[in-house]
Amino acid sequence: MVSVSDGARRYLQYLVVERGLAGNTVESYQRDLRRYAEFLRQRGKQELDGVAELDVAEFRGALRAGDDEHPPLAVSSAGRAVVAVRGLHAFAVREGMAVQDPAREVAPPPPPRRLPKAIPLDAVERILDAAGSPDDPDPRVLRDRALLEFLYGTGARISEATGLDVDDLEHLAQEPAVLLTGKGGKQRYVPVGSYAVRALDAYLVRGRPVLAGKAARKQSPAVFLNARGGRLTRQGAWGILGQAAARGGESDVSPHTLRHSFATHLLDGGADIRVVQELLGHASVTTTQVYTLVTVDKLREVYVAAHPRALG
Repeated sequence: MVSVSDGARRYLQYLVVERGLAGNTVESYQRDLRRYAEFLRQRGKQELDGVAELDVAEFRGALRAGDDEHPPLAVSSAGRAVVAVRGLHAFAVREGMAVQDPAREVAPPPPPRRLPKAIPLDAVERILDAAGSPDDPDPRVLRDRALLEFLYGTGARISEATGLDVDDLEHLAQEPAVLLTGKGGKQRYVPVGSYAVRALDAYLVRGRPVLAGKAARKQSPAVFLNARGGRLTRQGAWGILGQAAARGGESDVSPHTLRHSFATHLLDGGADIRVVQELLGHASVTTTQVYTLVTVDKLREVYVAAHPRALG
């Protein structure tokens, strides 16, 4: 029978000699496994083969909860400790030090759910204005303004915008809506606001024909074209937004920022979450519900600022 401490020592040697892990990483693993061995000792378990899945799961919980000797660990640190424990037990089975791996089904704690980043309407407007005017004679300026108006006006993913073909806009003349093809080839019609319609019209009439004429081969069916007349790539679209954001005084803005802002501003304006779900092309409303966390924060701010008995 091999003790947990002896197994941990041999595992750490393996990480240094065979895997060549960095010294800081090995030291962190050593601290984690020393704490793990002590945790098991207090439960009367000192041998690898005596450890059960419940022991590992409760150690994971203890990492996050903390105790008299240890403060609660952040998710990242607790995750590292669980990875060390999982590595130890997998190594022990592989080296014949244990028969079963009790940590195989115990996953590291999931990272906290990040709230989508949304920017205020005035920031969106600064970015759109920085892209250029729909009245500008430069075809690339017309394209840039149309692209960003389209992303914010429809909540489209960047891949949906760059994958858009002219035929997908056939409904735009009769009704302000566009056919988007999302994940898994799922299609949906999304309304297009008047600002985006105006920018698209200007680009399609005065900008796209100029860019299309620069194509060396057969003209692309894409709505958004690059300077050579080919389909605009995702990287190209990112660059357009990044440049406009910088000129508008905003930083750390991505195409997804405009999508998040689209959803958040709709919910702030009173839109039903299931309508927003359909507009975003989410298969489940639970995916969309994360946006309500953003709007609840806004509601709380308004409440605290406006209610006479919100603060004591």
